[in-house]
Amino acid sequence: MKTILVTGGAGFIGSHLCKKLLEKDNYVICVDNLFTGSKNNILGLLKNKNFEFLEHDIIKSFPVDKHIDEIYNLACPASPVHYQYNAIRTIKANTVGVINMLGIAKKHKARFLQASTSEVYGDPIEHPQKETYRGSVSCIGPRACYDEGKRVAETLCFDYHRQHKVDIKIIRIFNTYGENMAKDDGRVVSNFIVQALEGKDLTIYGDGSQTRSFCYVLDLVDGIIKMMEKDNFIGPVNLGNPDEFTVKELAEKVIKLTKTKSKIIYKPLPQDDPKQRKPDITLAKTELGWEPKIKLEEGLNKTIEYFRNH
Repeated sequence: MKTILVTGGAGFIGSHLCKKLLEKDNYVICVDNLFTGSKNNILGLLKNKNFEFLEHDIIKSFPVDKHIDEIYNLACPASPVHYQYNAIRTIKANTVGVINMLGIAKKHKARFLQASTSEVYGDPIEHPQKETYRGSVSCIGPRACYDEGKRVAETLCFDYHRQHKVDIKIIRIFNTYGENMAKDDGRVVSNFIVQALEGKDLTIYGDGSQTRSFCYVLDLVDGIIKMMEKDNFIGPVNLGNPDEFTVKELAEKVIKLTKTKSKIIYKPLPQDDPKQRKPDITLAKTELGWEPKIKLEEGLNKTIEYFRNH
């Protein structure tokens, strides 16, 4: 039995990851400050004797009294609404917080996986995005606290690897959706589903021609664990679904699947919003034997059902 520390473990992706790790007979310590995470996401796990929850912010150091084998660092608000709410704390999570967690990894000789993001590519000139692409990011825009924060987090991981021989893994997560999303997180899938279920018009920012690639959360978690378990491969590696849709196509699918009478309305595009987003997952296929299995319509139906019941 491994002892695994998951930061951001009560969040959207983290809660699914904790559940899967428990199913694989591990002892899981979930750390979350509950800024965007929720205890509701882990209610079913709290009764498990191999699950421990610690309400804490990784910006502040904390004692770890058990030997840790692996660390999954997912702690950081990931939607623009939340990461721009307190930009400085977002940067701190990606710098001070990451240093704190890498320090624990160094001390315990634990394998460390950093959840990075497709946002490191910014508003990309290369399409689809390969891991070798260095990105097109504004370091002074309103999204920089997250985009540049995650870029610095990757740098810190590589420096701890080179300088202190920390065993690191870096994944770059593309748009993900599914159960346990927060209804107010400002992401396009949850926005559209909540608006449709409440009978409100679906809001598209811009003309809807910008593209995104949507990966169902259980597919993503499978890829994350495969990366942690893979020896002799640091990454970074893209994890996402290469099926590409315009935002308008997504809105039309949600309208059809929810059977709502809602219409689509258009508002101005926010600053630095990427026009295209699609992962090249050749490396994930080659190194991890991973690719997503759940198609958008199937995943949307599961997510719609979740929001109907919550």
